[in-house]
Amino acid sequence: MSDDRRQQYVIDTLESAFADLMAADPVAFRVKFRKMAGNPFAFFRGTACLFHRDLAAAERPWADERTGRVWIHGDLHPENFGTYVNSHGELVFDVNDFDEAYVGPFAWDLRRFVAGFAVLAWQKALPEQTVRDLAAVYLDEYIERVHRFVEGTGDADFALRLGNTSGALHATLQRARSSSRAAMLDSMTTTGRDGRRFMEGKGVRRLDEAEREVVLAAFRDYLETIPPAKRVDRETFYAVKDVVGRSGFGIGSAGFPAYSILIEGFNEAHENDIVLSMKQATRPALANVVEAPRIEQAFRHEGERTVVSQRALQVHADPLLGFTTIDDVGFVVDEVSPYEVDLSWGDLHEPAEIEEVVAALGQATAKIHCVSDADSDHTIVDFQTEEAIAQVLRDRQEEFVQEIVDFGIDYAQRVRADHALFVDAFREGRIGSVRSV
Repeated sequence: MSDDRRQQYVIDTLESAFADLMAADPVAFRVKFRKMAGNPFAFFRGTACLFHRDLAAAERPWADERTGRVWIHGDLHPENFGTYVNSHGELVFDVNDFDEAYVGPFAWDLRRFVAGFAVLAWQKALPEQTVRDLAAVYLDEYIERVHRFVEGTGDADFALRLGNTSGALHATLQRARSSSRAAMLDSMTTTGRDGRRFMEGKGVRRLDEAEREVVLAAFRDYLETIPPAKRVDRETFYAVKDVVGRSGFGIGSAGFPAYSILIEGFNEAHENDIVLSMKQATRPALANVVEAPRIEQAFRHEGERTVVSQRALQVHADPLLGFTTIDDVGFVVDEVSPYEVDLSWGDLHEPAEIEEVVAALGQATAKIHCVSDADSDHTIVDFQTEEAIAQVLRDRQEEFVQEIVDFGIDYAQRVRADHALFVDAFREGRIGSVRSV
């Protein structure tokens, strides 16, 4: 494909994926596109739609009737990992950000991670053979963990914690552990005679009475979606103290309506208040390229789909995770936690320290695939994922690793070329209603 045709392909893909949102909030998308223009990896992060469209046209050598329809993350790149406190109160390191989760070929998650890692490693000027070796470590650890799940029964019990990590992952967990709810609240709110309220400032929008009532009604509906076993049996726990509109979330959330809700929490002490995010859910890029009528019919809207997929992939998910509806559109509700710290690649430069990280990320990836199956609390995937993956890889593991690594290296080169084409198209004002002014 010529550069001109590929550039138009990139433009068409972005316009198809984001046309309505670009028209609704072109300023937000101009910011999103400027961030994507910053470097090839930022572009890769913002273009899951392009990646999956490319994969849809390619062969699927590792997808059979089962391995082609498992719960997958959908946007598994190296920066979508971090810490959180699970429903058991444990601080763990795991995959995060499940907005793009859907049913599809398990290998697509691995392809996206390896391609993203190859882009990131190129920006660190690592030699190609080093990148290949590190990507192989990630895949080998993934396969090893899958086999452990086949042999054992404790899928949901495996987690990366303070006690079984070292290096950058352990440091990330330690940073999360040293965070405090009081400090987070002080950065977002102020306390006065009327109690704690959200601060005014950039990205914060006070609601008029009509919109406030709509959001509060949606909040009441959300409470019914919290599983009974995870609901707090205290009448004032979910009492709303303040609510505001929000903007400025991340590269992937440009143009999506969002709200912040402050609730009382476990007691009346101000430092125990809880902040919830209520954000419009998006249709995952995979849904446009994977035929999955069963999942399309299973959920009322994207909010419910996002929540069910996160609960499947994460197992011990945020006990406040739920969904609601505003104007027939699905929203996801979850806690804004002070203990969520993303893995930072800024201080990772040497292959030895990176190897330890990618090995752990391979294990974490295997975990989300292997727990989101017949043992979870839904019926979308009604078989044992680990057994299906082990079966399709039997006697072909070296071939699998080599093929995925080759793909990742090649696709990273494609990303770098696409990034340049995107920057030129954006500068020339050729992408939808968004203009680089």
